[in-house]
Amino acid sequence: MGATRPQHGGAIAPAAVYITGVYGGYFGAGQGILLLAIFGVLLPQSLQRSNALKNVLAGTVNGVAGVYFVFAAHVEWGPAAIIAATSVIGGQLGSRYGRRLPPDALRALIVLVGIAAIIDLLV
Repeated sequence: MGATRPQHGGAIAPAAVYITGVYGGYFGAGQGILLLAIFGVLLPQSLQRSNALKNVLAGTVNGVAGVYFVFAAHVEWGPAAIIAATSVIGGQLGSRYGRRLPPDALRALIVLVGIAAIIDLLV
């Protein structure tokens, strides 16, 4: 019989999520994909549940980092307000429809968005 994954990812999961949080608090880019990869390897749960956990953790990290940057750096409030508003709208839409997608369709959508982001960064 094959080895089973610990219910909560063992000792590696919290350490990996912490490191991803530190990275995500400063850079942000790719944090969600890293978290999905960590959860996919270490936690025995559905992709929808991993995606929801990723959203909560990334939102928390970005919120804490945002509060820090308000006091530690100069913030351009116009663009920041646009990013905040569209992030909230995207989060609401994503959570509403992401739960309803079959796991294979959600996985394909995640891959397509990742490829589009890579192309955008390279062009």
